[in-house]
Amino acid sequence: MVPDVVAEDLRVLFCGINPGLMSEATGHHFARPGNRFWPVLHLSGFTPRRLAPAEQDELLTYGLGITNVVARPSARADEIGDEEFREGGRVLVDKVTRLRPRWLAVVGITAYRVAFDDKRARIGPQDRTIGATRIWALPNPSGLNAHWPLPKMTEEFERLRAATELPV
Repeated sequence: MVPDVVAEDLRVLFCGINPGLMSEATGHHFARPGNRFWPVLHLSGFTPRRLAPAEQDELLTYGLGITNVVARPSARADEIGDEEFREGGRVLVDKVTRLRPRWLAVVGITAYRVAFDDKRARIGPQDRTIGATRIWALPNPSGLNAHWPLPKMTEEFERLRAATELPV
């Protein structure tokens, strides 16, 4: 099982799609070497250095947390069915309601669209909120997501970081 990394005072709760097999084996989020989450988190200014997946607990020191929409591991995100995404969305709403991060950042637009039944959602800030928590949809950092090169993905994460620094 890949544990959530959450605290009571979160600036951003990052939410992946579901654990990959490498993440399940190691117990660390975004553990596959080709995944760009950890590099882009650093390049966008969320962390002062590039963290390794095994250092995921250090996110808490930066006011960041991490979870998944769906807890079940799979080799590919497209192995997750729509009903699993919808149920994961309901669980995620409960989690966000309890933790009250300033921002929920869903890392994967397709997962966001299905989990929150918002077929027209685009990358970026969403109109929907969960209580006072704002939502931002980010591109999936998987190495399989080739149409989002690292510089373009970093820019989107930077936009979110800048928004988190604005007054509430």
